[in-house]
Amino acid sequence: MTADTHAAATRSRRAGGPCITFGDDVNTDVIIPGRYLVSIDPVELAAHAFEPLGEEVQRRLLSAKVVVAGRNFGCGSAREQAATALLGAGIEAVVARSFARVFFRNAINTGLVAVECPDAVAAARDGDAVSVDHGSGEVTVEGRRYEFAPYPPTLSAILDAGGLLPYLAGAEGAQR
Repeated sequence: MTADTHAAATRSRRAGGPCITFGDDVNTDVIIPGRYLVSIDPVELAAHAFEPLGEEVQRRLLSAKVVVAGRNFGCGSAREQAATALLGAGIEAVVARSFARVFFRNAINTGLVAVECPDAVAAARDGDAVSVDHGSGEVTVEGRRYEFAPYPPTLSAILDAGGLLPYLAGAEGAQR
């Protein structure tokens, strides 16, 4: 790995900015209502993200870069569009106490960083500066550092590639 590719990989492992906070059991039906599942366009989906919670929440979402949530984030149906809608809204990472398993995999597959870090969740307040380094296993909230178990190498590689499809396309190209 050259210094340039190492720097690019390091940059891709960091995400952050102002956060928006939610409680426990945020359902995929709230993240993106079912009537919008006819689209896979991230920008179109983002226009309807968290619509059931009202326009104020949608405005706050669009000014955030990180979602911070409680337990069981992304519960409900297995819609991939929930993670896609967050990406379309400019969200770079989700930090939660825990995730619904299917949402977690959909997040990784779409290139959305999703980490479990209960101490960071407890510390974060709406609008706080939150950054996530999934390579080193660290979340920073207003300058305070919290550790989480880093991703296994394969999950890191999928995120570094921008999601599962770019990762597979790169692997296929490497075999030719």
